[in-house]
Amino acid sequence: MAVLNVHERVLPAPQKSVGALIDRLGGADDRLWPPDWPPVRFDGPLAVGVSGGHGPVRYVVSHYVPGHWVRFRFNGPRGFDGFHEFSVEPLDQEHTVLRNTLVLRPHGVRWLGWLLFFRPMHDAAFRHSLDCAERALTGRVARPAKWGWYVRLLRAGTARLVPRLAGRPGSGIAAPGP
Repeated sequence: MAVLNVHERVLPAPQKSVGALIDRLGGADDRLWPPDWPPVRFDGPLAVGVSGGHGPVRYVVSHYVPGHWVRFRFNGPRGFDGFHEFSVEPLDQEHTVLRNTLVLRPHGVRWLGWLLFFRPMHDAAFRHSLDCAERALTGRVARPAKWGWYVRLLRAGTARLVPRLAGRPGSGIAAPGP
């Protein structure tokens, strides 16, 4: 069985402005990725063939159309085959959909890992990412994402398991709401 997981938000901005957020992903001026999650890092500038990841998730850029679309093919953790991507879809001159799509086929016991750990963390991170995009484009977030008790528990447990990340910029456990 495969997983299809989609997060999207209509943003009051032209496609060019929203697409620029994708183009800066993982760079020094990244305003799309949430600062209190393990940072997105790449081995070089965003381009097809560049390896990268965030936290335990590893991937390679398999497709990239600057200002429009970037797809990352997973190569870690083992047992997760698939991709995630950011895309922009203009609705009119002043409104654009920013979308994150994940297509995943977890193998064996990785299904359990997806359900209990990766899915809630993925959902929280990418909702927070959409908040970052909205804030970058408008200066505010109309309806900020909130983390439930389970995500807060997972993040606290992860911080204890990986103490070298605790307190480092980009990896704190502060929640964006109750």
